[in-house]
Amino acid sequence: MPSDKQKLSQKDLEDLLNELPEWATEEGKLVRYWIFAGFHEAIAFVQRVAQLAEQAQHHPDIDIRYNRVKLALLSHDAGGITSRDARMARILSMGFATSPASSGPPDPTA
Repeated sequence: MPSDKQKLSQKDLEDLLNELPEWATEEGKLVRYWIFAGFHEAIAFVQRVAQLAEQAQHHPDIDIRYNRVKLALLSHDAGGITSRDARMARILSMGFATSPASSGPPDPTA
């Protein structure tokens, strides 16, 4: 796997997405969606994400839409997805494996 400052190869990225099928790529970022029962649950989730991100010193972009949370990982200094983003995705997936959330982009008709 490349260094933290080197973008993942297409093969490394495909391997990562096979390993973490709840994650996807959008606009050059590694993304995952969660849907919660309500706003309070979504905010509590974001607070837990913030704690993990601080510990890892790698912070996702966070988009909150009432009960829907989108996390996006990108190493801006490398101009793409790096092993640091892959590591953070694994941390988040392990940390929230039993979350009552679902993955995948929200249904715009919902």
